[in-house]
Amino acid sequence: MTTVYELSHLDLLEAESVHIFREVAATFEHPVLLFSGGKDSVVMLALAAKAFWPAPLPFPVLHVDTGHNFDEVIAFRDRVVDRMGLRLHVASVQDDIDAGRVTEDTGPRASRNRLQTVTLLRAIREGGFDAVFGGARRDEEKARAKERVFSFRDEFGQWDPRNQRPELWNLYNGRHRRGEHIRVFPLSNWTELDIWSSIAAERIELPPIYYAHRRPVVQRDGMLLAHTRFLRLLDGEEPYEATVRFRTVGDATCTGCVESTASTADEVVAEVAATRVTERGATRADDRISEAGMEDRKKEGYF
Repeated sequence: MTTVYELSHLDLLEAESVHIFREVAATFEHPVLLFSGGKDSVVMLALAAKAFWPAPLPFPVLHVDTGHNFDEVIAFRDRVVDRMGLRLHVASVQDDIDAGRVTEDTGPRASRNRLQTVTLLRAIREGGFDAVFGGARRDEEKARAKERVFSFRDEFGQWDPRNQRPELWNLYNGRHRRGEHIRVFPLSNWTELDIWSSIAAERIELPPIYYAHRRPVVQRDGMLLAHTRFLRLLDGEEPYEATVRFRTVGDATCTGCVESTASTADEVVAEVAATRVTERGATRADDRISEAGMEDRKKEGYF
């Protein structure tokens, strides 16, 4: 009798991600994993832990800190770092503002999100990192849909979408010169639904703001923005309280939330399965700058 072994959809995605982590660990000298405490970076960290278990993670984690974070996310980040014994590097946008390397925008619509590029490239240079794991997925946004799993960055951290390396049969080319580096995306082929299905199946802990909760919000440009100490109100804006959750988490000045009563991972899975707009399209004001906003930022060295 022949035994047939068949992996589920999530098992196949997980196996691919684990292979990518091990490939990088075997071929690069100084990798680092971007960890913000957001759901994609949390799932990516869980997969990395699986890839090298029972050994500790063989590389540090890096958080590019805008200084405009949700308190719940920073508290969660620190708990995870302590629990897993991770080596955390924090690169501060405020340090670059103070040093005059970047100029902070002013006004009620100002955001530090774009300033992260300079801080990220500085952290990569100072840390000597030659591979940087990121949690970007191809389903999020069309510029990210173009990108390879191993994404080459030149000595200036720039990405050229017209000059990407082929990746046939899951063979990855990490060749680079000193000063260049590779961005690596183990979740490239995952979707938002896959991420939440994994969170539900593996019982992965997330910051509480990913689930339904009450908070003051402001309606702006068709989005609900959390009324935090970082958000400056426009004329005529009145905060009100609503039951919401966040689909994605970034700088508090440009990350929107959605009205929802989903309080468990399974309820979020059902909600995401019915949506037709990606989380970045629905809740990230920084992606609405222009049609090519994300691609332009990625060319400059953004995540």
